[in-house]
Amino acid sequence: MSFETTASSSATDKWFISDAQFNSLYPEPIQALSKTHWTPLNAAKEAARFLAAEKSARILDIGSGVGKFCLAAAHYQPDAFYYGVEQRKYLVDHAEAARLTLGYENVSFIHANFTALDLKAYHHFYFYNSFYENLAPINRIDETVEYSNELYHRYTRRLLLQLEAMPGGTRLATLCCSEEDMPADFHVVGSSLDDYLKFSIKI
Repeated sequence: MSFETTASSSATDKWFISDAQFNSLYPEPIQALSKTHWTPLNAAKEAARFLAAEKSARILDIGSGVGKFCLAAAHYQPDAFYYGVEQRKYLVDHAEAARLTLGYENVSFIHANFTALDLKAYHHFYFYNSFYENLAPINRIDETVEYSNELYHRYTRRLLLQLEAMPGGTRLATLCCSEEDMPADFHVVGSSLDDYLKFSIKI
């Protein structure tokens, strides 16, 4: 399933005319991973609108890859702060290079496994099912990290526990995720992109 867009009528600079144009910020091998692994601009725009619920909100992308969601979100909703956590150092380097090209000061990238973070440092969250690589060998970014079914379940449990500890009103936008893998106290309040993009709020 591909959600990428070829035109953006609300774009304010050349990088946001299309996904292909935005992806040209990165080297060709990184561009080739876009349809499977990087958030499309139209999904980022809608997710950012939902997540940037208050001025200066701190929004974390869990498994941020080359930073496309954070950078696009910063373009569409510039009054929030966006953080991406990614365990592959070379992807963080590509994300930072793109950030420097775009000149955004409200975006930061963290080289770490998300399990090293305290999610209470953030207000709202974006998650494009970055754990799924553990279950789908043909769709992996690379072979530089460990994969296993056990890791998928461990990461999912850790994320659920941390989200369950968040206060009421916490917002979560998920792309290509099953509701069964999300905390029961996060209620879906909307969806888009044929229900692949879901918006939830903790009660």
